[in-house]
Amino acid sequence: MSETSIVFVTAGGEEEAARIGRTLVEERLAACAQIVPSIRSIYRWKGKICDEREFLIIFKTATSKYESLQQRVKELHSYEVPEIVSFPVARGLPRYLNWVLEETESA
Repeated sequence: MSETSIVFVTAGGEEEAARIGRTLVEERLAACAQIVPSIRSIYRWKGKICDEREFLIIFKTATSKYESLQQRVKELHSYEVPEIVSFPVARGLPRYLNWVLEETESA
């Protein structure tokens, strides 16, 4: 299993995305949160096709922190069922990946 992961979370507004991102970095559940503005999401929800503007938060974290990160996002998020998906990092600059692990260690 990879020691580091990338986690995607979408949010309905920039302020919500920033609040979630800042909180998870402050709490050391993620080393970094990047917010990609103005993505367009087309999806089916409760029998209707939705076409919405959203913000994508890309988290870099230790894989061991995923469950805690997921729980915290669910607590902070306004969506009934937020998108929270994780991908293991197969390769990366070792110095960067070590930084991710260091920044997600408990203080």
